[in-house]
Amino acid sequence: MKHLLVPFFAILLTVGCKPEPAAPAAAAATNQIYAVRGVVQAVLPDHRTATIKHEKIPGYMAAMTMDLSVKDTNELNGLSVGDEITFNLVVTEDDDWIEKIQRTGKTAAVTPPPTWRVVESELKVGDTLPDYEFTSETGKPVRFSDFRGQAVAFTFFFTSCPLPEYCPRMNKNFAEARKILTTDTNAPTNWELLSISFDSSFDTPEVLSGYGKFYRGENADHWIFAVASTNTLAGLAPKVDLNFWRANGSISHNLRTVVLDGAGKISHQFDGNDWTPQQLAEAIRAAAKPNAP
Repeated sequence: MKHLLVPFFAILLTVGCKPEPAAPAAAAATNQIYAVRGVVQAVLPDHRTATIKHEKIPGYMAAMTMDLSVKDTNELNGLSVGDEITFNLVVTEDDDWIEKIQRTGKTAAVTPPPTWRVVESELKVGDTLPDYEFTSETGKPVRFSDFRGQAVAFTFFFTSCPLPEYCPRMNKNFAEARKILTTDTNAPTNWELLSISFDSSFDTPEVLSGYGKFYRGENADHWIFAVASTNTLAGLAPKVDLNFWRANGSISHNLRTVVLDGAGKISHQFDGNDWTPQQLAEAIRAAAKPNAP
């Protein structure tokens, strides 16, 4: 598993502690537009993304610091760290972006990013992932070892993650990959999807159960939603290069999806959200084969 030397802000998502909603919102039939105020924390070199610390958006989300993308890179021209801005946040069913950015002032109140370091204990493809226990949506414990002989694809999320291109995209990709595999009569059947929440203070089994039904309906075949305890995350996160922490009541994390083979060895890892359900389905097919490399 190769550690990607990418800018910190390219993979950061920081969310306030008070979820604005507790379950996935209904898909917007048209673009939803929110007027927002914030402070620029960073502008990525390609001018496609800016990290912005923004105020609470009533009725949608708490105050956050997060990466926000633009459709037109000219929108970020001339912006620098510390600029106070107003902008529109546009949200659709599957995407989100900002536009109509206006500079309104300047501030020195910029939050420096934490330093992420390469962790020596990070595992590589072919390494065996140690066993960890989670609490499933049924309230029962579930462990990686429960799935020996099966391919397991797992990702991380939390239910109050609001923007479509972050946690909701992970879950939609899982839903589509499951559809691809379950509708293909030639696909293997020895596989499982596992969506792991790292918000143990809010994502109870009851919350996870309702959230899971939003994405997979009443049929829970091949897909379990679970929550990891703080102690479990402390052990698991560095093994799979999951960067996760809490600060001032907020959750910060990158996006990480891992596929294990039937022996519990790491078969594939997807970084960020720039991967497709078809790619995940193919990785699961490969990992589900007997004696998969």
